[in-house]
Amino acid sequence: MRTVLVTGPGGAGRTTVAAATALAAARRGRRTLLLTADGIPGFPEDTEPTEVTDGLWSARIDSGEHFRGELLALQDQASTVLDLLGGNRLDGEELTELPGSSQLALLRTLRRAARGDWSRAGHDLLVVDLPPLREALALLALPEQLRRYLRRLLPTERQAARALRPMLAQLAGVPMPAQWLYEAAARRDAELAAVQALIEDRDTTLRLVAEPGPAAEDALRTARTGLALHGLRVDALTVNRVLPRHSGDPWFAGLAAQQEKTVDHWYEEWAPGTALCQVPHLGRDPRGLDDLARLDTAADGAAGGGGLAGGLDGRGPGRADDPWWIESPDTPDGLEGLLPGARIVTTGPSAGDGDPVLVWCLPLPGAAKKDLQLVRRGDELLLTVGPFHRIVPLESALRRCTVSGAALTDGVLRVRFTPDPGLWPRTG
Repeated sequence: MRTVLVTGPGGAGRTTVAAATALAAARRGRRTLLLTADGIPGFPEDTEPTEVTDGLWSARIDSGEHFRGELLALQDQASTVLDLLGGNRLDGEELTELPGSSQLALLRTLRRAARGDWSRAGHDLLVVDLPPLREALALLALPEQLRRYLRRLLPTERQAARALRPMLAQLAGVPMPAQWLYEAAARRDAELAAVQALIEDRDTTLRLVAEPGPAAEDALRTARTGLALHGLRVDALTVNRVLPRHSGDPWFAGLAAQQEKTVDHWYEEWAPGTALCQVPHLGRDPRGLDDLARLDTAADGAAGGGGLAGGLDGRGPGRADDPWWIESPDTPDGLEGLLPGARIVTTGPSAGDGDPVLVWCLPLPGAAKKDLQLVRRGDELLLTVGPFHRIVPLESALRRCTVSGAALTDGVLRVRFTPDPGLWPRTG
């Protein structure tokens, strides 16, 4: 199933463009499911997939309902502990969702559409209306982060001691962590893994929506760094609410000229790797299927025609490549076995004696040295670029090395690793 994640700066019209994209694909014969947390004129408000028109279904994400259901289920599972503490149980009617519940509700809905009960409907295309751009990047990184937290807080090897828990409980005089806690963690990890697999799949891409202007230009320039850091693939930039370029009104013509200047900059920065699709301003807020259909125009850029539904051909299932690669002057002993599946770029013979230096490379377009922080902790690299943060597990070969330097040149972060003689495998 092809998946398109739609986001953009706040107020750019991403929900409208997501709906118009889903409608355009459905009218071209694709069975399409649209997920959104916002109401769309002319679309049903049901939280289960409901048919909108031929070939198009939609489901609204209700974060409040999700929060109440999850908290009541957790309360039932923790009933023994709550009774021990003398806690009073909460009723669903008195629960108000907390900040962050909307992100978790969206992740759960993604899992249902990708690997859960909704996936059995046989949709060809999943269109997801994400939150505004900065929040969307944090959301898409959340499954990887939460899985790491679960592994740290509830290591799987701890479960091996479950046979000793009754005896330990008697010795300590208090109940030990129940098996349901580990089972719940395992279920959550499986659910998050399904969402992470969807995000990292080759058939999943991001579509940005922006209204041309200086503010949107700055927002997209900053976001490019975060997109690269997390390896998110942008296949199209939808330029929304484009004004007519020829007008006798000087004020109106000035706005159109400013838009045109911004669009020219975006062609320089994003094309040809990313298609640009210009969507006209209707002179009013789109309402209903007919207005959404009017937004589907021919696309510009390398991806070819097709309007909002252009470039939706499948790329084949499977995990997309990591955004980083490793440069090596030659092939040190044991390197191939220690870097299974990694992209290795040979840079030519090394100078001098001793083991060659391995260089871990990550493109970070738009990044500035003053905003970059890099820390190695154990088998992980902790990367911070401005407001964006990611923890990257190191390949087996790099774990046997020490960091000997780093540099940001030509938009690429290069971290130098020198093999540790005490850990590096030798032959002969």
